[in-house]
Amino acid sequence: MIHIALGPMRYVNPKEDQLGRNHVGWDPAMDDEALFRANRGCWVLGERAEKEQYALLSANGEVRMAIEIDKLVPVTGGRKAMEGRFLKPGDEVYDAYVGGEPPVAVHRNPIAYFASPHDARMCQCGCGESVTTGWFLIGHDQKALHARVAKIGSVREFIDWFDNTYVEPTAE
Repeated sequence: MIHIALGPMRYVNPKEDQLGRNHVGWDPAMDDEALFRANRGCWVLGERAEKEQYALLSANGEVRMAIEIDKLVPVTGGRKAMEGRFLKPGDEVYDAYVGGEPPVAVHRNPIAYFASPHDARMCQCGCGESVTTGWFLIGHDQKALHARVAKIGSVREFIDWFDNTYVEPTAE
């Protein structure tokens, strides 16, 4: 799970901010929507972040928000923003963390990662087994890849199919 320690709300120039925001950080007057929009990005998130499905936002020694991450999207300068939804009372991760103390000590870097029992998810190969880090059990990424290659035919046929159907994304 990702933990992000927020500072006090501060104003930013929307013309210079990668997400067009006019403020970032935390203020007690913010509702959940404002807190999410102000702080879903632009963070320097490492490769590990791609494997996480939840993030917590903390301020003043209290977890203020839990976010379910659908995906991380790149913004300028190698930074990333979270796309997803903020959780509400009744959601397991919200109930476990929001309103409590941060699960990790706050350091100079506002980003921290920690293992949580709420990180469990199903292996993406379709085997039905549970994983707590990453998307696959060890070796199951290859199992999933080769199952898909087999649907096309041989490896050569898969490469031909891929080369004929893949469209390179255009730079924005």
